[in-house]
Amino acid sequence: QSGGVFTQDGGAVFNEGSADVDFRVESNDDTHMLFVDAGNNHVNIKASADLGGVLNVSGTTVIQTSDNADTLSLISTDTDANAGPNLNLYRNAGNGADADNLATIAFAGNDDAGNATDFAIITAQIDDASNGSEDVYVHHKSMVAGTERLRMSLLQAETVFNEDSIDLDFRVESNGNANMLFVDGGNN
Repeated sequence: QSGGVFTQDGGAVFNEGSADVDFRVESNDDTHMLFVDAGNNHVNIKASADLGGVLNVSGTTVIQTSDNADTLSLISTDTDANAGPNLNLYRNAGNGADADNLATIAFAGNDDAGNATDFAIITAQIDDASNGSEDVYVHHKSMVAGTERLRMSLLQAETVFNEDSIDLDFRVESNGNANMLFVDGGNN
């Protein structure tokens, strides 16, 4: 045992006595590449201060797997009637402004030539940032014949399909009719 480190059977335990003693690893350019804040019970990567969670990461994060298992699972064990788990995409940039892009979810893959391609995209954009009268646009885009097209927009006063005015049909099925409601985009 030396300096709060206890080794046994090939393993190491740091701070076995539960003292308020931090653990910090530096990299070539960062003094807090890995930082365990003992007094506040959180772990930071590339951050010296708590960013609001038990695990705090400052910078880009990549999670990679080589199989088809869930790459990331958000699990809540709360048993009350409230929602959970929750995923919050929060753009914390001070004062929001009209036309700010809040968040983007991209569904990407490679085409048959190996090019990285965003095949579908969902974006949320502030329409009106005025306090008390906030509005948002939510756009659903997808690739159509090699071009990204706006398929559906959720706007303040309407939902718009085919805003890009391409030859794209709109069809609603009922139980017994495949074309209960059919809008032929090419023939108007």
